[in-house]
Amino acid sequence: MSDTENKNVAADTQEEVVESPDVHFEPLVKLEDVVVKTHEEDEEPIFKMRAKLFRFDTESKEWKERGTGDVKLLKHNDTKKIRLLMRRDKTLKVCANHYITEDMVLSPNVGSDRSWVWNVAADLVDDEAE
Repeated sequence: MSDTENKNVAADTQEEVVESPDVHFEPLVKLEDVVVKTHEEDEEPIFKMRAKLFRFDTESKEWKERGTGDVKLLKHNDTKKIRLLMRRDKTLKVCANHYITEDMVLSPNVGSDRSWVWNVAADLVDDEAE
């Protein structure tokens, strides 16, 4: 056989392979549905607003960004306690979570009419008190 005949035979064998458009693969592992609890099931949202959260670092004496997302005030159905909960936008990681107490004072931040300041006894978002 000549080179041109070999090329024609090779081209014919490549054209014979027809791919099926409806390919189906069976899964190797069966995954069960997981129920994710946010611990907001027993609470009623009474306020929700998009915000950016900062915390004041006392060592460096500067404001550090904690995250951007929806801040919510949630009222528990049984205990009637109100807590502030804020999750970051894309990751939904909690960046603020504490109860609202009677001794907390919400005051406007100096130099801005759009930001507010309050103090919390302990910040446990990063699993260590700050």
